[in-house]
Amino acid sequence: MTAPLEMHDDSRLIRLQEILASGAVREASGLLRSLASAEIAHMLESLPPAERELIWNLVDEERDGEILLLVTDEVRHSLIRHMDPDELLAATANLDLDDLADLVQGMPRAITAEVMNALDDQRRKRLEAVLSYPEDTAGGLMNLDTVTVRPEVTLDVVLRYLRRLGDSVPRDTDKLFVVNRDDQYLGILRLSNLVTHDPEETVAEAMSLNMKPIHAQESNTQVARRFETHDMLSAPVVDEAGRLLGRITVDDVIDVIREEGEHQFMGGAGLSEEEDMFAPVWTSTRRRALWLGINLATAFLASWVIGQFESALTQVVALAVLMPIVASMGGIAGSQTLTLAIRGLALGQLSTSNARALLLKEIAVGTLNSLIWAAVVAVIAGVWFSSMEIAILIAVAISINIVSAAIAGSLLPLLLERMGIDPALAGSVLLTTVTDVVGFLAFLGLATLFLL
Repeated sequence: MTAPLEMHDDSRLIRLQEILASGAVREASGLLRSLASAEIAHMLESLPPAERELIWNLVDEERDGEILLLVTDEVRHSLIRHMDPDELLAATANLDLDDLADLVQGMPRAITAEVMNALDDQRRKRLEAVLSYPEDTAGGLMNLDTVTVRPEVTLDVVLRYLRRLGDSVPRDTDKLFVVNRDDQYLGILRLSNLVTHDPEETVAEAMSLNMKPIHAQESNTQVARRFETHDMLSAPVVDEAGRLLGRITVDDVIDVIREEGEHQFMGGAGLSEEEDMFAPVWTSTRRRALWLGINLATAFLASWVIGQFESALTQVVALAVLMPIVASMGGIAGSQTLTLAIRGLALGQLSTSNARALLLKEIAVGTLNSLIWAAVVAVIAGVWFSSMEIAILIAVAISINIVSAAIAGSLLPLLLERMGIDPALAGSVLLTTVTDVVGFLAFLGLATLFLL
């Protein structure tokens, strides 16, 4: 996905729309040629389907593959649907194998087969190796372009080898990977060591053994965490036998971190981070209907709890007035804890081993906050309704709900993850149910016991 562009780039989008509206196709094509691929990708994501298709048809074909890699999955699929087989094959012609692997996964099977058949045996086998790993693992993220050296050769030989490679040296190469004759990973040779050590030294003498390889089955989240912890620019990826498969670079990890952030943000509303802003109405409706239905079911549960205390609400009108305050205070307190717990899971900081410590800490925080705000609300309610009983009642109910919200916010993410459910998607809906039900039950239940 493309990163948001600056304000002056938005003015370019407006200018392009004006040019298209006037019918000046040649001028529009010229403007597109002056833009970077990332800028065009951002424009495509920012336009409704009709204008998106029109602009896509004006883009130079040799840039199609690069732009398709930059847009979100849904926008990519919408563009691919309007491309004929020859255009799709041309779009893949000049791509690196790792980029090609990302692109062909969203193509029709027939086109994917043609792309595979167009490759030589070696490139086809390497592409199949990448495609065999899930997209959200190190194997699916890795770049196959690496420079490998043997431990027994001298640094002078390595330097001459790199000069011979010239521009073929992979981009962002900061280290070479040392392998044995079976391609098993042994260590790394930093470029700084290569140019500063005696040329007559062997690779074995100048190499470093302290970089542990990343296993191809590791998740993208684990990979991002390792890059952050060890401040790496690139890292080797190996299979189960320790054979070097490829490398992961920091620019790939930046994409993972951004996508995880978008997932956390969008997941709270039950949306996907790859969702097209201008997706078809029916598609968006169908996706959102599930979470609306779940929310409706939980809302009926809260309404049922309220219905059990209909007589109390009829006799004491103040209860109906103050009910939203009890639910709202619990909801906000719970969402704070929930957000903290989900972030902890995403960063690998929270697990069953330290969940008890988090729970106790959040209960303590909830207890202190409940005492403070229960006192504030009690004073306001007591003055408002001239009733000490109602003041005490709402203070106790708020205290119960805030502490319950802290417990639910701490435990729900762990329980959902253990059940294989994404906490970012389901956590907020379930937390709202807990705080509403507990809040209403505590407030109305206590009112029934002590006021009636």
